[in-house]
Amino acid sequence: MVEPSFAERTVINHRDYFTKGDLVTSNAVSVTETEVLTADGHQIEYDYLVIATGHADPVPKLRSERLHQYTEENEKIKSAHSILIVGGGPTGVELAGEIAVDFPDKKITLVHKGPRLLEFIGAKAADKTLKWLKSKKVEVKLEQAVDLNSTTDGDRTIYQTSVGETIEADCHFLCTGKPLASTWLKETVLKNDLDVQGRIKVDENLRVKGRSNIFAIGDITDISELKQGFLAQKQAGVVAKNLRQMMEGGKECWRETYKPHPAMAIVSLGRNDAVAQFPFLTISGRIPGFIKSRDLFVGKTRKQMGLNPHIV
Repeated sequence: MVEPSFAERTVINHRDYFTKGDLVTSNAVSVTETEVLTADGHQIEYDYLVIATGHADPVPKLRSERLHQYTEENEKIKSAHSILIVGGGPTGVELAGEIAVDFPDKKITLVHKGPRLLEFIGAKAADKTLKWLKSKKVEVKLEQAVDLNSTTDGDRTIYQTSVGETIEADCHFLCTGKPLASTWLKETVLKNDLDVQGRIKVDENLRVKGRSNIFAIGDITDISELKQGFLAQKQAGVVAKNLRQMMEGGKECWRETYKPHPAMAIVSLGRNDAVAQFPFLTISGRIPGFIKSRDLFVGKTRKQMGLNPHIV
């Protein structure tokens, strides 16, 4: 959104890396003991099933449409004098940081309903992040919500907060959490395998509890750890090994297990800085920035997928 050309490397067609097997581009709408049904009418039989639907995040299907969406959002940022960001999690913080560095003359207001930023990690990391944002003249309002039904006063767009404050902004970006993409499972054979939050209950082998041939990975599971991309990749590796062993007739005792990981995260702050929380250490500045902020792990991820890390 801040640098649309960056999206050229990040928006990848599945067929670019998924070179073997069938690819169906459609929503799953139901699952039985033997097949998955899709919105466009496919009935896909399975011996083994892996559910990895994550969070509901409606985006355009075509790569060209997704890139156009980023370009439009970039134009909105460039033409605005003042910008409102709603949500103080990693997405809102990273967006505010990039805009503040690339467009230092713009007035940025970040509103978060919680008592501190980045509530998913420690207070020390949150304090360092708040200090950095303030150093870039980002106005941060905590313990407030925003009514996004704005009003206009002449050329001004006015937003109202839950404590009666007003915020003037030319545009806003909603960076709050998205719901789990598990609603479709509530009318299927897996309806009793969801917890009260809609997460799939899995065992230590990442199988849906009580089932021998259905697995789940990523945000949609009830694993007690932060929901992060690199952890989903680790879970995928465990499931891949277990599937291979099961298909080859391996013994149950040889199955790979997955252990939840302690809180660890790197949140980018602009182009060169970041705040990082490791199990026994919290740091900020250029060192964590060098690890993540320069490339956001895009080159590494492309290389893992068998793609050129630098060229589309």
